[in-house]
Amino acid sequence: MLAIVKSMALKGLDGYLVSIQVDISNGMPCFDIVGLPDISVKEAKERVKTAIKNTGIHLNSKKIVINLAPANTRKEGSKFDLPIALGILIASGEITNKYLNQFLEDTIFIGELSLNGKVEKVNGILSSIIEAKKLGILRVVIPKENAKEASIIEGIEVLPISHLSEIIEYLNGDGYIEKLQTQIIDLKNKSLYQFDFSEVKGQENAKRAIEIAAAGGHNCILIGCPGTGKTMLAQRIPSILPDITMEEALEVTKIYSVTGMISKENPLITNRPFRSPHHNITATSLVGGGKIPKPGEISLAHYGVLFLDEILEFNRNVLETLRGPLEDKKITISRLHTSITYPCNFILIASMNPCPCGYYGAKNKQCTCTPEQIKKYLNKISGPLLDRIDLHIEVHNIEYNNLKKNTAEENSSTIRERVNKARTIQLERYKKYNIYSNSELETNMIQKYCGIDSKSKEILENAFEKLGLSVRAYNKILKVARTIADLDMAEKITLHHITEAIQYRSLDRKYWR
Repeated sequence: MLAIVKSMALKGLDGYLVSIQVDISNGMPCFDIVGLPDISVKEAKERVKTAIKNTGIHLNSKKIVINLAPANTRKEGSKFDLPIALGILIASGEITNKYLNQFLEDTIFIGELSLNGKVEKVNGILSSIIEAKKLGILRVVIPKENAKEASIIEGIEVLPISHLSEIIEYLNGDGYIEKLQTQIIDLKNKSLYQFDFSEVKGQENAKRAIEIAAAGGHNCILIGCPGTGKTMLAQRIPSILPDITMEEALEVTKIYSVTGMISKENPLITNRPFRSPHHNITATSLVGGGKIPKPGEISLAHYGVLFLDEILEFNRNVLETLRGPLEDKKITISRLHTSITYPCNFILIASMNPCPCGYYGAKNKQCTCTPEQIKKYLNKISGPLLDRIDLHIEVHNIEYNNLKKNTAEENSSTIRERVNKARTIQLERYKKYNIYSNSELETNMIQKYCGIDSKSKEILENAFEKLGLSVRAYNKILKVARTIADLDMAEKITLHHITEAIQYRSLDRKYWR
């Protein structure tokens, strides 16, 4: 007898339909799985047979052939255990119901089985349910541990189960499974942040640059001596990032769902990510990959911040892998049987010392490094990578008079309010292009949205010649100026917006001349 049960597989962040075709016939007893299964799928036969036995059902020795269609795509993971088990039980006659065929036609089954029949949690449930909804599937049967994650999707019936026996009884008409209620999540109900900009004394220039970076999604590098507060400033960036939209939240949550990093208590990522990997990270961990490709830190920072503290301590070859993603906002990982593209639209925030001892250019301490040592140290970051960073900020030591002042510093909520207003302008301006910030402007859009007057053009031309800027740097100055104008609630870019944007591009000529 033949039985067909539907399930979902993942390719990158997107789900696709898999038809699990089970045929049981007389002949030499065997249990074969075909359709490009990986090792974990092939091992399903032992888990499934034992789980069925421990559910109290005895199967006669038969020839069992299972095909996972489409047969030309590789199937990975243990999420097919539940549909395989149900296919075997239906084909063997253990599950019968006059409405069964219609139910199977409209239902997706996903879940891993323990040997005792318990249905275990799997990764990537969110992507699978979103795709099932697009395909017009009416309901999904999933592990109970994935219930909260599934509850954020409206318009599809979700049946969470904890044991194989529950779905067997339900399909036979002897049991009941309570449908999952959709959870309404208010994105405006933000978590409290651990750090606040009110704790940072002075550093007004750096704070201003970070506000611009947050408002327009621009990359930023902080250069300064040890103890000037570079890391302190970077740690407070999440507290001023613009509110995340539902579309952004779902896309970020899909990435975390695929990697198994979803919290049981918080099924939807409602705050923009902030990732800060250690400098000994490998290229695979940073950009993604592996034998079974998984998202890297740049994708986990999607719509958020990737902070590289002491960027010159990172392996240069690892840093060079960022060049493409910083421009394309996506990373493609190619393997023998597949090619997967992950999104990585993040803000790069980097910090660094100006030399090995850290005091090159300091006012109150003498640098002990030779010119050759300084040159070798700074050359750990390449010119092309540096050119992709919009804002270059020098962070100076704070004077004692600023430390002892009792005046209150501006807090993060006040800064975030300005950032939100600027980002709202950008969302409205670019809504037909499906982009969210000024940093995402394509070259053909810059002329339309970043037009400047003749005086500004003259100033920018002089800067282009004197600073030896690239075309990329020229475009980034215009994008930053557009963000500064948005923070000022100005419709057009004026001269002072351009001059402020230019001053953020001069440090690479000071240190890397």
